[in-house]
Order: sequence, then C-alpha cells, then structure tokens
Amino acid sequence: MYTNNNGTGDHTIVKRAKEDRYQHHDYYNIDELLTEEHLLARDAVRTWVKQEVTPIIEEYADKAQCPTHLFKGLADIGAFGPSIPAEYGGGGMDEMAYGVIMQELERGDSGIRSMASVQGSLVMYPIYRFGSEEQRRKYLPKLGNGEFIGCFGLTEPDYGSNPTDMITNVKDDGDAYILNGAKMWITNSPVADIAVVWARDEQGIIRGMVVERDMKGFSTPEIKGKWSLRASITGELVFEDVRVPKANVLPNVQGMKGPLSCLNKARYGIAWGAIGAALDCYDSALRYSLERIQFGRPIGQFQLQQKKLAEMITEITKAQLLIWRLGSLANVGKATPAQISMAKRNNVMMALEIAREARQMHGGMGITNEYPVFRHMMNLETVLTYEGTHDIHLLITGMDITGLNAFK
Repeated sequence: MYTNNNGTGDHTIVKRAKEDRYQHHDYYNIDELLTEEHLLARDAVRTWVKQEVTPIIEEYADKAQCPTHLFKGLADIGAFGPSIPAEYGGGGMDEMAYGVIMQELERGDSGIRSMASVQGSLVMYPIYRFGSEEQRRKYLPKLGNGEFIGCFGLTEPDYGSNPTDMITNVKDDGDAYILNGAKMWITNSPVADIAVVWARDEQGIIRGMVVERDMKGFSTPEIKGKWSLRASITGELVFEDVRVPKANVLPNVQGMKGPLSCLNKARYGIAWGAIGAALDCYDSALRYSLERIQFGRPIGQFQLQQKKLAEMITEITKAQLLIWRLGSLANVGKATPAQISMAKRNNVMMALEIAREARQMHGGMGITNEYPVFRHMMNLETVLTYEGTHDIHLLITGMDITGLNAFK
C-alpha cells in the first residue's frame, strides 16, 4: 500500500494488481530513426510506468489525489531535466530523449507527465539558462534528484493567454524585492519547495526570480474540484509582501523572452506526451476490438470499427513523423516557437479525438476505470488549453505564415 500526504491529510490507496498489457505501435518504423540511447531511455521509463503508475493511477484519479511518492521515482528514472547537463543534476541527454521520456510518462497519465515536465522545463530550465552559477549549483542538483519540487508562476487569475498584462509586481527594497500578487493554475504548487515566478518591476520590466517555500507571506492554496488532471496537484501562488533577496533574481534575462522560452520547452514536451496518451487509447481500443464478441464475432471484424482503428493509427503515425522532425530540429537549435506551437496543437487535438473514438469503441465499459480511455479523455481536455490554448496556437501559426499579428 502507498501512503500519500498531499498537505490535506494522510490518504492510503491499495496498489491494485492491474496488468498493463500495452504494446508500442510504430506503423512506419520510426524507431529506426532513434538512437540506442533514445530507445533505452524510453524502455526504462515504460517499464517504470507499467510497474509504478498503471497499477495505482485509476485510484488516485478517482480520489483526486496526487501520488506524490512518485516524485522520487521520476527523479530516479531521469525524468527531471533529461536535457539539462549532468553536472547540474540533469540527464545530459538530447531533446529527442527528453521527448520520448515525456511520451512514455503521458502514456501512463497526463498528470504524471505534468509533474515531470514542469520540474524540468519550467523550473530547472530557466534556472539553468538564465540563472547565475551560484543559483544553478544551489537549486538544480536538488531539483534533479527530487529533493526539491518546483513550480512555475506566470498565469494569473485575470491574465492567462495575455501574460504581458500581469499584475504581480516587485518593488525595490535595498538588497531585496517586495513581491505582491497571485498566480493561478500552477501545477505542483501546493507541494513545491520553490517557485520560479515572473513579476513586473517598478520600471515595467518583467523579471524572473526564485521564491522559496519558507519566505514569509508566500502561500500555495490548492485548487479543488477538477474533473481533469485529477491525479495532478494544482494550486495558486499568493504573495503578500514577500521579501525576495536580489540574489534570487535570475540575472540573465528580462522581459517576456524568459517565460516564453520556458513555455516553448514545455510545449515541445507536451507535443511528445500527447502521442503517448493517444497510443494508450489506441492500444486499448485495438485489444478490446479483438476480445469483445458481438453477433458471434469480434467487433474488430466489423467495418466501422476497422475504420476507427485505421484512422487512429494513421493520425498517430502522422503525429509521430511530425514530432520526430521537430525533435531533429530541436537537437540542433533550429526548432522555432511557431513550429513547436503547430506540433502541440496538432498532437493534442489528435490525441483527444482518438480518446473520444476509443471511448465509443469500448461502449459502456469506456466510461469506467477498468480502461484508461475516459481518464485520458478528461486529461486531454486540459492539455488542449494549458501551455497555450488550442486557438492561441492556431493564431501563432497564422501570424508566422502571414506576418500579421491577430493578437492586437
């Protein structure tokens, strides 16, 4: 049995003996384009997901509890900052390895992938890229080994798709800044030890800083009542005259370049991860179609069911090819924000549509936790709108191809 204390009391959940029969699907032999390191990383994470995530995830989602004990396991398999240099506590791998790891985690659950991608892309990455050497040495190794849990504060109660109008602000106070404001929809916040927070200074310049759990005036209330990402813990960040030492300010970035570069890193991981959710739904639907007998034969023998399956694997294959090319570009620093937006938007919608079709194929059983499809479908409704909504990514592509800004 696992005991989970998420700050609201002790909760014990029995680890159910539920077999994970998932088999990878690679219709165009894309694995041949991956290196041995990529495949080894993917297989290690897949094994961990089958052993540690699948047997418990339905119960945690049902109870809307976060399996916080998995943070340590995520660290042990190298899921925190896979592409951060090893000397700073990361995995020292390339962007393709980061992608395949996120794919396998989201095959288990979008919330589990969120736990890892926030830690790596939105906390470790900005500290590594924009932080001082002292900040890197202080925070990154502990984030990499799971001793510290981090979160990322950009979205506010009144400003989501338009973060440039943020209200959260800092005022100079000698060797520190006084931070006031609030952030909303923050993954990991109720259990986070540190938060990378973006705020506007008195000159109107947006700055990033590391806020630590024990700083007076800093609180992280949990958001309840979610029907999606129920196994992921989400909350607010509230700052009431929090005194943040200037030594905690990220020195190597100003303006929206900082948070947007972090979001690009996270969106890249989501574009990979969504394929994992789609693969899990397809795998379940395919197996169910071969085992479910109606009218004296497996339902997979009926034309409409074959049509659904054929369209699913076609869309998955297209997404796999898209993300492989994006990963190749990312490895040489050529993946543009607009290309990342296209992949995030396409792959998440693809996964959501496959989850919906898979739910239909499972009939009434598709709405139960005996199968993963309805949980994936609910999760993907959130993935569709976080890290940039489906519509915002469409406008990013539109601006890129026309040169005209539809946001103003």
